[in-house]
Amino acid sequence: MLKENLFAISLFPYLGFLWFLTKSGQTPKLALIGFYALLIFVAVTIPAGLYARNVYGLELANVDWLHGSAEIFLTLSNILVVLGFERSLRSTTHPPDTTKPDITQTQ
Repeated sequence: MLKENLFAISLFPYLGFLWFLTKSGQTPKLALIGFYALLIFVAVTIPAGLYARNVYGLELANVDWLHGSAEIFLTLSNILVVLGFERSLRSTTHPPDTTKPDITQTQ
């Protein structure tokens, strides 16, 4: 029972974390979407855990097909965060080459 309460309570600091990330305006957009997508994982995990307990009498971690299905959302969230920061790093380490003349502009 303590574990479920800690899980529910941990949502509030995470929501604060999301608020600060959003307010700062410095987080890459795709990474921010990934951090918000983690809420989908939480929203899926709670009913999956209840289903595992009520139908199988087991913890979610012990029902492989159900646990794996919920973990897909965590994996997708992590991929979005990594891609967002990776794109941001690439754009700052390799700025566009401005030494070449722009031939698309007419005089």
